[in-house]
Amino acid sequence: MKPFLRQQLARYADRLGELEFLLSREDIMKDMKQFLLLSREHTDVGAVASRWSRYQQRESDQLAAQELLAASKDDPEMAGMAQEELDGATAELAQLELELQRMLLPKDPDDARNAFLEIRAGTGGDESALFAADLARMYTRYCDARGWKTEVISASESELGGYKEVVLRIEGESVYGALKFESGGHRVQRVPATETQGRIHTSACTVAVLAEPDEQEAIKINPSDLRIDTYRASGAGGQHINKTDSAVRITHLPTGIVAECQDGRSQHSNKAQALRVLTARIQEKDRSERAAKDAAERKSLIGSGDRSDRIRTYNFPQGRFTDHRINLTLYKLLPIMEGDLGDAIEALQAFEAAQQMADLELNA
Repeated sequence: MKPFLRQQLARYADRLGELEFLLSREDIMKDMKQFLLLSREHTDVGAVASRWSRYQQRESDQLAAQELLAASKDDPEMAGMAQEELDGATAELAQLELELQRMLLPKDPDDARNAFLEIRAGTGGDESALFAADLARMYTRYCDARGWKTEVISASESELGGYKEVVLRIEGESVYGALKFESGGHRVQRVPATETQGRIHTSACTVAVLAEPDEQEAIKINPSDLRIDTYRASGAGGQHINKTDSAVRITHLPTGIVAECQDGRSQHSNKAQALRVLTARIQEKDRSERAAKDAAERKSLIGSGDRSDRIRTYNFPQGRFTDHRINLTLYKLLPIMEGDLGDAIEALQAFEAAQQMADLELNA
């Protein structure tokens, strides 16, 4: 294990002792907010310290097995037992080191949140809108496989059945942490259904993934900064949706950011949902501006917040899926379009973890 990791882990062990002392004090028990804060930290720090203790124990076992093996050259049975213990300790140490590295990585507090996923057609006209619908289907199927719930917040359909824009709300465990790297420009290369001469066209969509704000921690929006418009919803939904002005569009005047919702059956529910989307977009704007500053220092390929960058290419003639940020190419495009995104998402998460580990080592 690298020295800087040992230093970090030793600090966790020291901090655990400090937390146990603080939690034993009577005055802390009287301040419930502080007590809960320290208790949560104690749980997190204790988990790391426990694995570190196990690592140190297995290191001792490994050393003892090596010494026993060296002293058992004339005793094959004892040497075999020593070798078995040595192999077991070495394998467990490797696994423990990986676990400890993951536990030391900085955690994004938003990773556990639900998310809004927005897809907008870009260059390519009707073909781009059809691709937006394909992406919406791909993400919906991936979410279904993960056991997450998806709902359409708003949708603007094209004439051929695609989407000019669609916004999904996704609810489940660690949704934002899994999908946050999907933000960016998605390019498709294929022969459109409307192409009569069999030529390959290139079209594009943009995807944005926003963490759903916690109601208690969300930024406060001044009601006077909002313009709220109601209008008659369009699209599927039966007679009710076409007879009432239940759809809501909210504009944040200082930034010009707009959110709308027409999925609900009442103006009240649509207004509440649109306000949540608006808040998420404003917070994402702030996050993107901070990330742009951080990117200049960290030179990170992920999390720059710049959605104009082309991050993916979906090449149908070659059956090729390419993520340009990490030079990942998979020749399984059709399964991916059916929601089999696991390999790509795991590769992106592993890349981020490696970047974070490099930053930890640099700053140690």
